[in-house]
Amino acid sequence: MNTKMTHAAFAILAATLALCAPAVAQVAEQESSTLITNARIFDGEHETLSEGMSVLIEGNKIARIASSIPAPAGATVIDASGKVLMPGLTDAHWHSMFNFWPISEVMTADFGLLSIAASKAANATLLRGFTTVRDAGGNSFPVARAIDSGLIDGPRMYPSGGYISQTSGHGDFRGPNDVPENPGTPLDYMQRVGHSLIADGVPEVIKRSRETLRMGATQIKVMAGGGVSSLYDPLDVTEYTVDEMKAVVEVAKTWNTYVAIHANTDAAIQLWVDAGAMSVEHGFFISEDTAKLMAKKGVWWSMQPMDATGPDALVFESPVSTAKYLQALAGLDNVVALAKKYKVKTAFGTDLLF
Repeated sequence: MNTKMTHAAFAILAATLALCAPAVAQVAEQESSTLITNARIFDGEHETLSEGMSVLIEGNKIARIASSIPAPAGATVIDASGKVLMPGLTDAHWHSMFNFWPISEVMTADFGLLSIAASKAANATLLRGFTTVRDAGGNSFPVARAIDSGLIDGPRMYPSGGYISQTSGHGDFRGPNDVPENPGTPLDYMQRVGHSLIADGVPEVIKRSRETLRMGATQIKVMAGGGVSSLYDPLDVTEYTVDEMKAVVEVAKTWNTYVAIHANTDAAIQLWVDAGAMSVEHGFFISEDTAKLMAKKGVWWSMQPMDATGPDALVFESPVSTAKYLQALAGLDNVVALAKKYKVKTAFGTDLLF
């Protein structure tokens, strides 16, 4: 299907059908009803569009979809002739605080300024048609609260808050001379502002997990293996011990939620899945046995397929990260095939960073 989604079509969506965005929903509730007519509808299930359809919205709920609907008294009528209407999109691996500036700027910016920039970016995300995002790490709580309260327009957000990382893990962005750690020194910037929470040992991972839940996390994000944008952990390492893994998972269960892990290798993913993690992010080096295990346990997989070259490829400031990025993407075709073969539950996510 070659359907060009115009900005105007997304604007209609954002203004009238952002069912998952409380800020936009409040606007809709001020009107008794809205009728969209002559729309070409993509329902997310069929490849062909339904032509000439009408959609009636009452408050912030879709009340009816039909080829013709009489306009209720006092309803706002929008003629969508030539435009496409579709359900709001969900990005299951999004970083609200990190998707618009280079890493050097993010790591040195005043947190207040960063939050303002992130709020502006959240509005742009909504206007691209994304009405829901699962924020996969970073202190996005102020932006989420601003959206929920109607202060700004943006997608409904499921925030992870600061990601839990071991020393020398994917969330350890301290300088090269900041270890050995002196217990009496202040936290580094990324931890002070709540983007990352470094924890080693069972008591610390329990405490940090509870802290991020206290701040409003809807799930716990843990760095379980090596990453591209961090400089001290090769892609093939496993992060955290089995006891630490089980401790984080148990904390999540007591809060009626789950653990999402950043990991790429079989060893890391198998250990964490056995410990009870329910969402794997990336997983570019997964083997057949691990794909089978994930399918059997009902674990979700959000792999974020990306381009290695060309206009859509990510660009990194560090050559170390660039080399890791190319190494990770080398296994992409294989893991996509495994996800299809074993019908692993997959979630669309972009992981656009810096």
